Amino acid sequence: MVIAVAVLVVGGLLGWLLLRDRARPGRGEHYGAAPSGAEPQVPAELPVGAPIPEELRPLGRVEVSGLTKMYGGVTVVDDVSFIAEPGRVTGILGPNGAGKTTTLRMLLGLVIPSGGVARIGRSRYREIEGPVRTVGALLEASGAAEGRTGRDHLRVLCRAAGLPLIRADEVLDAVGLARAGGRQVHGYSLGMRQRLGVAAALLGDPQVLILDEPGNGLDPAGIRWTRDLLRALAASGRTVLVSSHQLAEIEQLADDLVVIATGRVVASGTLEAVIGAHAGLEEAFLELTAGRGEIR
Repeated sequence: MVIAVAVLVVGGLLGWLLLRDRARPGRGEHYGAAPSGAEPQVPAELPVGAPIPEELRPLGRVEVSGLTKMYGGVTVVDDVSFIAEPGRVTGILGPNGAGKTTTLRMLLGLVIPSGGVARIGRSRYREIEGPVRTVGALLEASGAAEGRTGRDHLRVLCRAAGLPLIRADEVLDAVGLARAGGRQVHGYSLGMRQRLGVAAALLGDPQVLILDEPGNGLDPAGIRWTRDLLRALAASGRTVLVSSHQLAEIEQLADDLVVIATGRVVASGTLEAVIGAHAGLEEAFLELTAGRGEIR
């Protein structure tokens, strides 16, 4: 079962436990609220776990083969195929409505494909035992309950995944939210919500990171920190798959690209191969997707 679904099921049952935990601070906890409107500081160190041994890296290979999705007779994803390799950052680009998010949701078992298959290592997502320790995902920044603190949100995820509660504090510190962890999510800016989503994705120290628009709402320092984090994760042997509209940032970040328009892959390969003879990624992207940007 997808971890997000598990959280919805057990969240109410664990509420009293969370109230108890608030009264018992653990290592590195700061329950005082940060100044109103204060943004988090960018952490000095990146939360990257131990390098993935060479022999285990194939378990993080993401392979999408012929994925298709139809809604009411309309094809929104049409025979999409690509591979995201361990040790590399793969960027997924496309206009609004191109099918990027639907593709990622099928990869994560949140949407049932009409055709095709997506595997992480040798398995579909639903077949992975303890998926939070294998795959970390951020598909939207608004997944946390507004009335919970950032720390409690992460603790719910820890409980559902069988992770120690101290892991919530570790990832809060890692993404620069240590001081804001005791504040309710409804008081978070968009950038803080994005950081909280990244923290949730890092909880299980996963081998695969799948992020949809991770730079939304981040200031320049936060965007640079995210870039450095994802590059460091890839350098450690992890697989990083990122969907984004920020072409300039993807041009600095990605090793490989998949460009999707009107549900189909229109280009894929290394960053250099996709750019080709164009002046840069923006020019290549606009030419590849010309006339294909309608919302579906």
